[in-house]
Amino acid sequence: MDRGQKGVHVMTECISEGLYRIPVPLPGNPLRELNSYLLRGRERSLLIDTGFRQEEGRRALFAGLAELDVDPRDVDVALTHLHSDHSGLAPEVVGETGWIYVSGPDRAYLEQPEEAKWAHTDAFYISEGFPPELLAQNRANPARALAPVPTGRYRTLEPGAVLEAGGRRLTCLPAPGHTPGQLCFWDEADGILFTGDHVLFDISPNITPWNGMEDALGCYLDSLRTVRGLPARLALPGHRRPGTLAPRVDALLEHHARRLDELTAILRARPGSTAYEAAAHMTWNIRSRSWDDFPLAQKWFAVGECIAHLDHLRRQGRLQREQQDGVWHAWAL
Repeated sequence: MDRGQKGVHVMTECISEGLYRIPVPLPGNPLRELNSYLLRGRERSLLIDTGFRQEEGRRALFAGLAELDVDPRDVDVALTHLHSDHSGLAPEVVGETGWIYVSGPDRAYLEQPEEAKWAHTDAFYISEGFPPELLAQNRANPARALAPVPTGRYRTLEPGAVLEAGGRRLTCLPAPGHTPGQLCFWDEADGILFTGDHVLFDISPNITPWNGMEDALGCYLDSLRTVRGLPARLALPGHRRPGTLAPRVDALLEHHARRLDELTAILRARPGSTAYEAAAHMTWNIRSRSWDDFPLAQKWFAVGECIAHLDHLRRQGRLQREQQDGVWHAWAL
């Protein structure tokens, strides 16, 4: 089946017997590419995550399937989570012949009408001090613009459900935090954990607030501690290189402890700051001369991360928040 793969060569990688990585480019995004993992079976294959709904990624993904002699009509997709860089191409991969497996919480978000979903998000960010005129320019944010098209092919994965493909059994482990329904897929027999964006090795996953989650960062930290005890020989992340699970979990826990202390110090120096104002003084690994020069999409993610840390500090009793003229301000205690 030709879905735009002719003339495109992709460096697929064999990780273990019947398990392959297909690198899917994310043009213009600092993550650079998505790791899409294929469990190749005799009759049906399973693809873990897909990439943005854009042409460069589309051509690379279908070229990778073609190189591995896999017909998309024989592929089902399992999503680690709802974000567009993981879910965007899923409906195109499965067409009308496959299924998209996803957690219940993330499926609920994927099936919400886009306009209503983003109207709520914009109002929330404005209440945290994000300038409305900047949000109006944020319509091109890949999270919005490159999301999957509506489809009726979703199937819900319950906690502990098992997916079988390519001679492997993957147990679905809830790991809420990065999204409400983030999943890790655990191949116990081979000691491999597919972490999605729950554990990344070159960068720290972005943690932002979600409707219905009072403390997204707290959920994330608890989920890290849960997966740390798995006897994984290899952790395969959604982006960048693989690695060893436990040491990276420890490093991420320490990273967020430092971030919480940093944010507390910022609020002591600048009492009454909004999340937007506090985020401007946090340390970010982004090549920009100043907060004003931040790429808009990255500024949006940065403010979301700041809000998640503010929520966690409040739950710890380390700050108080007060709404003034519809905007939240924070003070360290």
